[in-house]
Amino acid sequence: MIQKKVRREDLGPDENLCEHCTAKCCRYFALPIDTPTDFSDFEFIRWYLLHDRASVFFDEGVWYLLVHTTCKHLQADYRCGIYHTRPQICRDYTTDACEYDDDWCYEKYFETPEQIWEYAEATTLRRPGQSLRSTKPPALPILS
Repeated sequence: MIQKKVRREDLGPDENLCEHCTAKCCRYFALPIDTPTDFSDFEFIRWYLLHDRASVFFDEGVWYLLVHTTCKHLQADYRCGIYHTRPQICRDYTTDACEYDDDWCYEKYFETPEQIWEYAEATTLRRPGQSLRSTKPPALPILS
């Protein structure tokens, strides 16, 4: 039998949302990165995206590097294996605005180096005299 997902608003006063979750918060981490302003900044982001399980997103004015990786202490029952000695960042985390509801939606989300490079080319200012078009290819030799 498939168990229906409990809605956040249906929880009782003594229930913890984590008891109904698959520990999404323990399966990635996201770190703020500098806002890219030129092509060299986008080259760094492109390098991030060349790595497995990395993505980059922009939300509410902040750029983030997101690494999809599971905490090594997450147990099969989705509970923390070091709960009593977990890091402070885990202790401070609350379910008030967590990802339980599956509504991950970012202003911009990039998964491939090609996506970020296309975005960079479309949004980054060109140097004076630099054309938006590709350079003109060399002329073909004339055959006699």
